Amino acid sequence: MQTSPQPIDPRRLRLRRMKLAASGLLVLMLAGFALSHAMGLRGGWAWLAAFCEAAAVGALADWFAVVALFRRPLGLPIPHTAIVPRSKDRLANSLAVFVRDHFLAPESLLEKLRVFDPAARLGQWLAEPEQARRLAGMARGWALQALDLLDESAVRVAIQQFVVGRLRSWNAAGTAGEVLGILTADGRHQELLDEALKRIGRWLDNPAVKARASALIVRYARREWPKLMGTVDLIKPVEEIGDSLAQRIAAAALEELQLVLSTPGHRLRKDYEEWLSGYVVRLRSDPDLAARVEEIKQNLIDHPAVQDYVRGLWDQVHATLRTNLETPDSTLARHLERSLQALGEALGRDPSLREALNTHLTSAAESLTTRLRSGVTDHIAQTMKNWDERQLTEIVELAVGRDLQYIRFNGTLVGGLIGLVLHALVVLTPL
Repeated sequence: MQTSPQPIDPRRLRLRRMKLAASGLLVLMLAGFALSHAMGLRGGWAWLAAFCEAAAVGALADWFAVVALFRRPLGLPIPHTAIVPRSKDRLANSLAVFVRDHFLAPESLLEKLRVFDPAARLGQWLAEPEQARRLAGMARGWALQALDLLDESAVRVAIQQFVVGRLRSWNAAGTAGEVLGILTADGRHQELLDEALKRIGRWLDNPAVKARASALIVRYARREWPKLMGTVDLIKPVEEIGDSLAQRIAAAALEELQLVLSTPGHRLRKDYEEWLSGYVVRLRSDPDLAARVEEIKQNLIDHPAVQDYVRGLWDQVHATLRTNLETPDSTLARHLERSLQALGEALGRDPSLREALNTHLTSAAESLTTRLRSGVTDHIAQTMKNWDERQLTEIVELAVGRDLQYIRFNGTLVGGLIGLVLHALVVLTPL
């Protein structure tokens, strides 16, 4: 399979043409010098010889100077030639320091950043609904990519370890004591007791409950005293007696409940107060009770249903996040758009917020620039030092070699003019 030839760098073609032109000019001066000598150096030929001789010397001298920058002229080991390849390390260090001091100076960069006022520009950009929507869409896309990159099995294990670990280290008895302590503050536990008593009262006053209580009484009486109940049944049905007894028991219970509800200092309330207060104290200080609560907590944590639920937390979170991130008009997407637009509007109307953001950005940029300066400097220097000498020579020569050929042109012409001046001085100055 043949590969297509690499295109020739146009800079290389231009450099080659300039070299040929400068060399051609040198050949022309040598030819003129030879021709003038062949013509006997009489009349104008002497002037031509003077011009061509000095021009050829100037052209050769400048050729030597230009070539000596990049390589050894004619391959000869002449001192102080091939300057660029021999000075590669020094050039690398100098260029790196130059870039550091002139392009990465923190003061100049920070001044430009302050003039740019990034907070105001960001506020103007975000205040446009379309821009906020576009940025929110980009953020959702990045979040989806991050979600896809996650190792779900590792995340699931990490969540399980985190949740289970936090549950195992949780002081359940102490927390229960704190919660009950909060409930007992300001008599809130008495309100809880009142609500419980009211619910019990409503339950006892329910006809269905009374019917079940009556049936229970009758069944128990018939089982325990069958002969007596048979005799009583001849006088009055036991069921009616059970209904009457259930009614009386319910009425008595309701009366007692009403008395408790209306009497702040009722004995039942005091017993309840003493029991609850003592239990709170025990939860906080009794190691045996704390151990029993801890045992119950550990058993619950180790229950397979709890473990399965914890393992499934990531699946629920992952599914919810993916659904919201994939839907452009989801609650999460709309909230993100509104938040970004609100940030832009806030930056537009609040100078102090812009100043605070600019201050943070400037501080971050200063820290980043300070850290990057040495790194960029070392990178530039090391990269140039790792270049092959021929590669460095070629890069520099392609960049400035065409301009250097003009030195050869200028040297040829200036040398020729100096030759004419010297010849004129010799001819026109009397001895």
